[in-house]
Amino acid sequence: MIIGIDGNEANVDKRVGIGEYSFELLKKFEKFSRGAGSRSAGQISNIKYQIYLKDKPTEDFPKESEAWKYRVVKPHKLWTQIALPFDLYLHRPRPDIFFTPSHYSPRFAPMLAAISIMDLSYIHFPELFKKSDLYQLVNWTKYSVEKASVVFTISHASKNDIIEVYKVPENKIVVTYPGIKEISNFKFQISNKSKMQNSKLIKEKYGIEGEYILFVGTLQPRKNIERLIEAFPTLKKKDLQLVVVGKKGWMYEDILNAPKKCGVTERVNFLDSVTDEDLPSFYKNALCFVLPSLYEGFGLPVLEAMKYGCPVIASNVSSLPEAGGNAALYFDPENVQDIAEKIEKVISSEELRKEMIKKGYEQIKKFSWEKTARETLKILEELGGRS
Repeated sequence: MIIGIDGNEANVDKRVGIGEYSFELLKKFEKFSRGAGSRSAGQISNIKYQIYLKDKPTEDFPKESEAWKYRVVKPHKLWTQIALPFDLYLHRPRPDIFFTPSHYSPRFAPMLAAISIMDLSYIHFPELFKKSDLYQLVNWTKYSVEKASVVFTISHASKNDIIEVYKVPENKIVVTYPGIKEISNFKFQISNKSKMQNSKLIKEKYGIEGEYILFVGTLQPRKNIERLIEAFPTLKKKDLQLVVVGKKGWMYEDILNAPKKCGVTERVNFLDSVTDEDLPSFYKNALCFVLPSLYEGFGLPVLEAMKYGCPVIASNVSSLPEAGGNAALYFDPENVQDIAEKIEKVISSEELRKEMIKKGYEQIKKFSWEKTARETLKILEELGGRS
């Protein structure tokens, strides 16, 4: 059996969201192809993978092997509409099943197809998207859902949305929770010495010192960062800082201007160049992590914060309660006072923070990329066997 996969979302230098999801699945699939690790996804053992790309793979992609091949298809323009479909029809051997770890499947293909949809934020908040992006998301996703034999998604909240919006049968949608990046010993106690070393790194490299609360995510309207900044000055600790880690996405100008409007310019720090290696230090030293999003397909930073012993406060909407479980504290994301009250509750109680950290370590045990990949591969094998 040959499984064809669109690897473009993963083929970037900085991966967030769907890019991370795609890359982690590819890594696990390649691991399975070598017979490495726990692999009980299905009965077929002679699977080969053909990864389709617009450009050559980045250096950290798995190396080619007998069972793992890359195929660069040109041209870039209208890739899923023209270039990829033509190649799938003309090149041999063809995949038995084609999997796109994003919304857009090839417009035409001679085999069954599966796609992944993280969330339908563009349906709920169309005003938060550029017109060109919105048109593509609405129209290309619609035909991809109709064509797909299976649609993977990452939460039951997103599953319910997909069923309601696209009027598809429930058994066509499969929920596979995402995982979190592995570390050698994810349940660890953070010693005072470790915290001092991490604190020194943050101070010297990024200019952050003292106590702070943390946000991590792309700067875009859906993340609701403006309301978090509005809530911030009402907190009792006036020497507290707010650290916002994330790249500029779109429509971010109001977010950057919010601290000045709220009179906290000197206490809000925007950092867009924090490396993956340094990010754990920010989690470990924060009083809490706050995710005030209006909508999330899942909310991986919630689990990432818990992994590094950081108490989590999040919106009570969409999939976030699925991600955080009983380990997080929740607020109404449209209520600035509620946001402030929940933050105040956590930062003012060391005992509560310790309890939340302990629950967080238990919560993250439920999620792993290997489990996500096994469940995904099982469905792809079943579809490929029907071709």
